[in-house]
Amino acid sequence: MTFIINVLMASWDLLLDASVYILFGIVIAGLLKSFLSTEYVARHLGRGRFGPVFKAALFGIPIPLCSCGVMPAAASLKKQGANNGATIAFLISTPESGVDSISVTYALLDPIMTVARPVAAFVSAVTAGIIESLFGREARPIPPPLVTLQGGSPGPSGNGANDQGIFVRVGASLRYAFVELWGDLAIWFAFGLVLSGIITVWIPQEIFINYLGGGITSMLVMLAAGIPLYICASASTPIAAALILKGVSPGAALVFLLVGPATNMASLSILTGLMGKRTTLRYLLVLSVTSVTFGLLLDKVYQWSDISAQAVVGQAGAIMPYPIQLAGAILLLILSAKPFYLASRRLFSRFGAPGEGDNGCDCSNGSCRE
Repeated sequence: MTFIINVLMASWDLLLDASVYILFGIVIAGLLKSFLSTEYVARHLGRGRFGPVFKAALFGIPIPLCSCGVMPAAASLKKQGANNGATIAFLISTPESGVDSISVTYALLDPIMTVARPVAAFVSAVTAGIIESLFGREARPIPPPLVTLQGGSPGPSGNGANDQGIFVRVGASLRYAFVELWGDLAIWFAFGLVLSGIITVWIPQEIFINYLGGGITSMLVMLAAGIPLYICASASTPIAAALILKGVSPGAALVFLLVGPATNMASLSILTGLMGKRTTLRYLLVLSVTSVTFGLLLDKVYQWSDISAQAVVGQAGAIMPYPIQLAGAILLLILSAKPFYLASRRLFSRFGAPGEGDNGCDCSNGSCRE
């Protein structure tokens, strides 16, 4: 019983640090969804060899999509004329980053990691996209995605969204942020909080210091752990914070933050079906090499700066006054009530009707958006 209480207390402390930044991140994500839709991005990438790769990687950085949810978006890109390189770049940069995960990285980790995470995601995406453009074989056009993209105002130069008033669009953005987006994030973020609490309370610090304290071996261990795991970018952040506090090097934590959200067994199988086995192998190889490289470089940055990652973790979140932290945490708990209720209903119905609702992507409301 004491163990459970300690885990809940550690998880609650992380929630307090992250709550306000999560709310800020999902609001910005909602505004992006309303004013810059995925369909708009797809139409404006156009054709080309290398230019679309940079655009796709850049567009993917702020968009909040998980590794399963990015698949239908990538299918839309491919359907509307993007080449394989641009599609691969979008597939890497989008789940690895997002305005919500960037804000919670600032809260729970530190400014260095906050910058390193999207930069590494962008460079990894561009590298993989260029290699695919150089060595890959363009696949035949694919059919329209089976999963319909949500929130789909065409964007600044399309129809529909511009015909609405600004307040209507902002209202739609907030509804998307607090209902749909947080509905997808709530279960996974709770999982990340609880797992980070377990790591903090249960696992001895010596294990992490001895085996994951830095160097190529620790990077490879985190790589092996992150590739098959399904976890979204925001949910992976509290886990990374707990790992660093236990002695994991910031570079090894960055490897986990990059490969965990960008890969899982379900998304890799979908990618193989969309673009072939060779493209999937190149995708994994480039992602692995760039993640480990950035992990090693990040450890050097902390060493050269004479900064202890353990000492600075969570310092940004601690700046926020406690009453504001508490209000943010309570609001998140209130917003999480419906997603947890719906998840419990699906769980019971799945036991009652085997296979019902099993779409291969275990997002909290089945829409597979992050």
